[in-house]
Order: sequence, then structure tokens, then C-alpha cells
Amino acid sequence: MTKRILAPIVGIVVFLAAWEGLVRAFKVRRYILRAPSSAVRYLWRFRSDFLDAAGTTAQHAAIGLLISLAVALLVGAVLASNRFLEMATQPVLVLVQVVPWIAYVASVVVWLGAGNGPVLFMVALVCLPAFVFATVDGMRSVEPASLELLASVDAGRWETLRRLRLPAAAPTLFTAARFNIGLALATTYYVEGSNADNQGLGYIGIRAASSSTGADRLWATVFAMAMLGVIALAVLSWAQRTLLHWHAAQRSQPH
Repeated sequence: MTKRILAPIVGIVVFLAAWEGLVRAFKVRRYILRAPSSAVRYLWRFRSDFLDAAGTTAQHAAIGLLISLAVALLVGAVLASNRFLEMATQPVLVLVQVVPWIAYVASVVVWLGAGNGPVLFMVALVCLPAFVFATVDGMRSVEPASLELLASVDAGRWETLRRLRLPAAAPTLFTAARFNIGLALATTYYVEGSNADNQGLGYIGIRAASSSTGADRLWATVFAMAMLGVIALAVLSWAQRTLLHWHAAQRSQPH
């Protein structure tokens, strides 16, 4: 447990110290890169504004991720049971994944209007492919012997899904979630900045980037987004250890 807490802290401290040292040693111009100490001072000075904005951004990202996960579980369960549907759907999911979503954010905002709608829609859409792929692969990883055992006692599809396929998909879903957390925060940030609504860190950051005097505010926003990501990954790691304590990968981890 001590290593699990200490190791990430050491990694973050070393990274920030290297960042600070780089800026100071090479005298990087302030409009190019701010030192972490400058970002922290600005964050503390306007902590109330950033705390409120960070709460909004975290809420947008979390709800969007949950919506994406719920849809992916439904779609993935269907695709895992039908190879033809999987092959027909896979190109669509790949298109969603590779098409630059930044290009059509403005259209989504016009379509859904200002507010939470565009942010939640875009986060759910962008994170969907990874969750669907993880669901299908995980549900298909069930041992044939286990399926035969349930079939021998006349277990229905729902029973098989609940007892075998969903637990089998859980590890791959957590892996996909680690990838999707960064994607969700990045999507939230950009859509908040493009949305006709003055909420979230994205609103602060995009407006600061368009101002010639907003460098301090911009880098403080970047720092706040990074802290959100670290907190989110820490919560996810805790959830994975708690919910998947039965899995061999968790039992074999050093304490």
C-alpha cells in the first residue's frame, strides 16, 4: 500500500521539478512556457474560480464517460453474440475513432444548443469505440468450459451475461477507461471552449489562449486539467483494485 501511494507522488514531484528546472535553466520565455510554480501561484490566487470551473469540467467528463460506458455495454453485448453485426459495425466505430471530432464540434453545438448537451454528447461519442471494443473482446474471452457449465444447468442469456461475460469484460473495460479518461477530459475542455456557455476549465482556457495577456491564466488552466487527470486516474485505480480484487492481476500486485 505504501508503494502504491508513494510511487505516483515521487513520479509527479520529479516531473514537476524537471519542468521547473528546464524553464529556469534555459530561461524559456514566459509566453512560450510557464514554470509550474507560476501556474500554482495563479491557481491559488484565483482558486475559487478555478475550483468551480474544475468541478463543472469533472462533472461533464464523468457523466459523458458513464453514458458512453452504458451504451458500449449494450452495443458490445449484442456484437459479442453476433459476428456479422460486429463486422458490420466495426468500420463505423473506426470512423468515429479516427475522424477529427474537432472539425464538427461547432455543428454539434448548433444542433444541440448551448449548455451541457454538446459536451456530454461529444464525450460519450468520442469514448464509445474504445469501450465497445473492450466489451466485445472481454465478453468473448470467457472460457468455453465455463459456458458449457452454465449451459448444462439451463442458464439463460441474462444469467450467462451477468455471471460470466460481464466479469470477463471488466479488466478490459478498466484498461479502456484509462485511455478514455484523458480523451474525455480533452474533449470536455475543447467543447466547453467552443460552447456558447461560460462554464468549465475549457471556457477559461480557450478564452485565455485567444488573449495576448492570458498566458498565466492559460497555463494555470493546463495545470488544473492535469491535476484533474491525475485525480481521475487515482480514483480509477482504487476502483479497479476494489472491484477486481478477485482477478489474478490484482492478487499478484506487490503491496
